[in-house]
Amino acid sequence: MTVSALGPAILVLLLWQGLCQTGLVSPALFASPAAVALALVELWGRGMPPGRALPGHVWYSLARVLAGTGLAVVLGVPLGLALGGSPRFRALCMPLVDFLRPIPPLAWIPLAILWFGLGMASAAYLIFLGAFFPVVLATCSGVLAVDPLYVDAVRVLGGGRAAVWRKVLLPGALPSVVTGVRVGLGIGWMTLVAAEFIGVRGGYGLGYMIMSARDLQRTDMVMAGMAVIGLIGLGMEWCMQRLSKTLLRWQ
Repeated sequence: MTVSALGPAILVLLLWQGLCQTGLVSPALFASPAAVALALVELWGRGMPPGRALPGHVWYSLARVLAGTGLAVVLGVPLGLALGGSPRFRALCMPLVDFLRPIPPLAWIPLAILWFGLGMASAAYLIFLGAFFPVVLATCSGVLAVDPLYVDAVRVLGGGRAAVWRKVLLPGALPSVVTGVRVGLGIGWMTLVAAEFIGVRGGYGLGYMIMSARDLQRTDMVMAGMAVIGLIGLGMEWCMQRLSKTLLRWQ
């Protein structure tokens, strides 16, 4: 967050605190920033449920999203390259991709629980579903967007299929691949928390922590958990922007 963005953020916090102090809003429904800050300290030390502190929840949620997104990248990039590079393969497989892609990852929760049970594997599977299709489609679009003149130029100079991929298609598709991974990571993070809300309860995870706080009517802890999710999402976006600038320095 830039320094210029701190002003509006501080103003929102002040307005939020003032609204809560007027008494117009029940603390049981909408906690003040001060109460959320105190809840954050309690989550870090005592935890929710008691004995399960915030760092443990963050660690398990990050491990799940990195496992699911990593698998989506490992499988999605080659599939996207194949779809973009082969019209015949694209005509054969794209209808299946278009059929599966609109199905929300959360609709797969019952099957994920049946197949993998409640825990790490089912959560990683749901995240994989959320991140997989953005990676595939972005990679495919990146290959298709490469100017055919560059491909023809390599072939005129005697380059074979491997040279076309190495010198033209892969570098040309890389910006779209990075964008797809960035979008997939964001969707995977949102899918993880939603999955932990609904059905993936393994004892640890930010979604599980928030649901436990809700059961005890600790609105301050619920909102503190939401703030942690937003901050981690912000950190992920910052890391992906830095990675994008590093990988695409040649642009």
